[in-house]
Amino acid sequence: MFPIRSRQRRTRVPLVTGALIILNLLVFCWELSQGRALHRLIAFWGLRPALLVEYWWLPSPAVWLPLISSMFLHGGWLHLGGNMLFLWVFGGNVEDRLGHARFLALYFLAGFAAAFLQVFISFDSLTPIIGASGAIAGVLGAYLVLFPRARVLTVVIVILFPLLIELPAIFLLLVWFASQFASGVASLETGEALYGGVAYWGHIGGFIAGIVLALLLEPKYETRNL
Repeated sequence: MFPIRSRQRRTRVPLVTGALIILNLLVFCWELSQGRALHRLIAFWGLRPALLVEYWWLPSPAVWLPLISSMFLHGGWLHLGGNMLFLWVFGGNVEDRLGHARFLALYFLAGFAAAFLQVFISFDSLTPIIGASGAIAGVLGAYLVLFPRARVLTVVIVILFPLLIELPAIFLLLVWFASQFASGVASLETGEALYGGVAYWGHIGGFIAGIVLALLLEPKYETRNL
């Protein structure tokens, strides 16, 4: 399932969502310009769990800065495009409800929660973790809390044929989370979670953090428009 557009109305221009997308695109263009040096740069700016676990006590940018820089690195056009699509579809409405500053706080805090859970799972791995998907999973969790009855225009592949249908956000997002959880459990059994591959537990951690943060950050004086 590929979400295309949220039917939920917005009243604010999604400035932060747009800025995050542009920044991710610019960083990816920078990655493409690095040539053979890209692998060294990914190793330095990506989040390597074993290094954080071993040197967490050092107040060094080399230890802690990858928690942020890794969120803006991507492994290819498909990785980038999928993340930015989900951010665009769901981020604008969450930003509209929370406001620009609170949305930005949710994005990064969910990204940190995602990173820490993935580090906990793969604590001895030196494979760099990169991508915005943990933070974006937090946006999805927040959307589930804030707009459970919203409708999302979605492409669904049925026997190789794409169908364009509207799905309830609660159904779409819970199916997404269930798939991530099932894949996360499978990755533990195969060892993928420990030695590379998709950071499913980062997605899980980000999603749960997004739910909690949305409950904490939602302005209580506003009336919900479901």
